Amino acid sequence: MNPENAKRRIEELSDKVNYYNEQYYIYDKSEISDYEFDQLLKELNNLEKEFPQYKLPHSPSSRVGGDITKKFPVVKHEYPMLSLANTYTFEELEEFDKRVKKDLGLEQVDYFCELKFDGVAISVIYENGILTSAVTRGDGVQGDEITANVKTIKSLPLKIQNADYPKKFEVRGEVFFTKSEFEKLNKSREDQGEDLYANPRNTASGTLKMQDSSIVASRNLQCYLYYLLGEDLNIEKHEEGIKKLEKWGFNVSDSYRLCNGIEAIRNYINEWEHKRFELPVETDGIVIKVNSIKLQNKLGTTAKSPRWAIAYKYKAESALTELLKVTYQVGRTGAITPVANLNPVLLAGTTVKRASLHNANEIERLDLHEGDFVHVEKGGEIIPKITGVDKSKRSKTAKKINYISKCPECGTGLIRNEGEAQHYCPNDIYCPPQKRGRIEHFVSKNAMDIDSLGSETITGLIDKELINDIADLYYLKYEDLENLEFEAYSEKKGEVIKRRLLAKSARNLINGIEASKKQPFERVLFGLGIRFVGQTVAENLSNHFQNIERLSNASTEELIEVQDIGTRIAESLRAFFNDKMHLDLVERLKKAGLNFEIKEDNTGSNALNGAKIVVSGVFENFSRDGIKKSVKVNGGKLVSSISSQTDFVLAGENMGPAKLKKAEDLGIKIINEEEYLKMIEEK
Repeated sequence: MNPENAKRRIEELSDKVNYYNEQYYIYDKSEISDYEFDQLLKELNNLEKEFPQYKLPHSPSSRVGGDITKKFPVVKHEYPMLSLANTYTFEELEEFDKRVKKDLGLEQVDYFCELKFDGVAISVIYENGILTSAVTRGDGVQGDEITANVKTIKSLPLKIQNADYPKKFEVRGEVFFTKSEFEKLNKSREDQGEDLYANPRNTASGTLKMQDSSIVASRNLQCYLYYLLGEDLNIEKHEEGIKKLEKWGFNVSDSYRLCNGIEAIRNYINEWEHKRFELPVETDGIVIKVNSIKLQNKLGTTAKSPRWAIAYKYKAESALTELLKVTYQVGRTGAITPVANLNPVLLAGTTVKRASLHNANEIERLDLHEGDFVHVEKGGEIIPKITGVDKSKRSKTAKKINYISKCPECGTGLIRNEGEAQHYCPNDIYCPPQKRGRIEHFVSKNAMDIDSLGSETITGLIDKELINDIADLYYLKYEDLENLEFEAYSEKKGEVIKRRLLAKSARNLINGIEASKKQPFERVLFGLGIRFVGQTVAENLSNHFQNIERLSNASTEELIEVQDIGTRIAESLRAFFNDKMHLDLVERLKKAGLNFEIKEDNTGSNALNGAKIVVSGVFENFSRDGIKKSVKVNGGKLVSSISSQTDFVLAGENMGPAKLKKAEDLGIKIINEEEYLKMIEEK
């Protein structure tokens, strides 16, 4: 394709994909199949790689992230982002209404009411219909510019499709996790043996400030917009601004209402007090705004808050119920999670039977005793939590609850590493839930992706002693599986059921296991289930060390030099590879034909002529993986550690001091990003 045709096609594809994204994420319409959409996006990505000069600022390929931001620039807001004054009683709300009417000299005022979503405030600037920048609230006067991260939010338009927008305008809204996405994220962390995030709001805030936008993209943040600002808007009321946002394709919650006077506001508040729990996102109150923009300007602002708006905060839902007992769950990595089993109680629209206790510190802090009556709250939490104990109801003979010292599943003594809040069971090979969980993790979609192997079948294969670990999967035979009968607990039915593998299921399972051998090294590494090694860490390790031999022999110091690897992860890796049983497991998987190295790609140029290169630090023009792919495509050989055989070190910002010193001591040439670009461009 010639450059002129490529430019036209890129523009056409960008508009098409953005349009289909808007229809799907804003209007819940699927005008084309997932396959057709993926093909359009794939064609766009390929053209942008071949003709990068024509990639548009609103390209939907930016949704997947990949940009690395070393430091977020501080930007001054054109319009200050003031915080709202809060009120917790209807009497205080009546006082607000009286004050507004008195200051305006009016008998009645129209208010715009909307739900207050529990997320992170964001300001987004559009110029000529294209998203150009996004800034956090910060201190209200200035905030951090996080455009690359905000572009990954699929429900936020990168380009406005309609033609009646002003040259420049600003929208404000709330970025949040849906309840389901937050639960999914915590489930993933639990599977990796990591501490769970406490609540969606703080997690959304932390996610928006991550350096790697590809991680932000993977977390599927959402956004509701609620405010339009700018010149030449031709609106007289706040409601008109909201209608324009809806028309332009912004994601606006349809829960808003125009209320004429204080009684209408009361009805709106009462209506949503319980109905809000049916929404997919957490809410903590109602925002009330004077609808007329002329009247807003007349009322003005204080140093901190607008005088024309206020937030009514619902009280956190709380209930008192009896603690029946504390049980302990064993996760895939051996992490022990204590759970409070409660006398069922209605809370925030659902019946609560269990509450999280997190760890031993929380049990000690609450001073829990058997049979205590506890206060349970949902507040901003997805999982109910115990906030306190009514000690006036405690029996004089009640026994203090002490954290267990042995694994409830296998009886092994629990370990608690220094600096960690959680206990865990070290018997990772034979502890039943760890064994089962490790195999479930290994076959999961993001690891080996053996979708024909569900948890019930895994349980059956273990019980029939056909498998004991992940390597055993690759030595199963069709004859072992055909018409195999077993019993397994069904989560859906809540009971033990009898199962039998018919011939077709047995064949699908064998084929699925065989197909998984093609998965790349980073997914195999993630599938091993090493404690604290998630997808991103596994990818970084595989790119850095290239094969399992270099990784397994790396020292703690060498591991820490890798992007996103700290002492805790490094020590976990060393513990894994120092265990002979784990090494034997890896060896059996290698013999079965799994990938434990990254295959070199020599299809590109030979500008680097086979030079052995160590890459370290953060780069301006490349993502973490992009710089390494560039080295390989241009004929270079990536090596993980510096030695006398290293040709040169490609150093980015924040290069590891240990590597820098070693390179200097050995007299290895060190080049920066600019020198590297000249090197590959000249040849």
